[in-house]
Amino acid sequence: MPAGNDTPGEMRPGELRVVGTSVTREIELLLDRVAQTAGRRAPRVLQVGSRTLVSERNVRNWRNLVARRFGTKAEFVGLDLAEGPNVDCVADICSDPRTLKSRLGEEPFDLVLCCHVLEHTRHPARAARNIERSLRPGGLAHVAAAWSQAFHATPDDYWRFSARGLMLLFGQLEIVSSFYSGGDVGLDVAYRVERDGRPELDPRAGAVEQGLFQLVLDHEDNRAVLARQATERLPVSRTYLPSLFVNLVGRRIR
Repeated sequence: MPAGNDTPGEMRPGELRVVGTSVTREIELLLDRVAQTAGRRAPRVLQVGSRTLVSERNVRNWRNLVARRFGTKAEFVGLDLAEGPNVDCVADICSDPRTLKSRLGEEPFDLVLCCHVLEHTRHPARAARNIERSLRPGGLAHVAAAWSQAFHATPDDYWRFSARGLMLLFGQLEIVSSFYSGGDVGLDVAYRVERDGRPELDPRAGAVEQGLFQLVLDHEDNRAVLARQATERLPVSRTYLPSLFVNLVGRRIR
């Protein structure tokens, strides 16, 4: 299982690869796909959980990214539970589909963005169905959710998701891209797990992915890590994971 950068290089057929990339690059590829699907038509874009919070230092400004790529003709709708900066429509993505459609309008979306939101929803399966329904055929959804992250209540924190879990939730979408990303400010790294240039969706790949990020410390190293913390930490485990996010890009096929 070789690791590489965004250039595939020499690969044997059927070879499993971990490909290094960046979130910036993956967003560019996402917007390329939207442009290809929309053609000459200005795309309609929905951001779920769009409210800008002062505490979120590393959140991308999707409205600006879409405007820079597609111009002012692109329609951008920011959806959130509460009013605030970058919010156009106040509603819950877990609402009854008819209620949500009455707020967002009948016209479907070319792209739905749901980044770092799903873990905060009370009914993630309901949210997933509403996201799928809101897409036009061929439309894309970009979903990023926490796999490993400290508790962060905005307004509350309920769930964690594996790549397989997101695929199960968004079962009506064709997965066109899947990657892992970090959450630290200034660290723009991402990793795709691929076979023959396509996302590896077989659950058996999880045995490989399990060893990519997990760090196992012996007892003394574990005590040393805890001793260096500014405030007291209770020793409960010698296994650690970084802040890690699972990202899926899926296409509605019907």
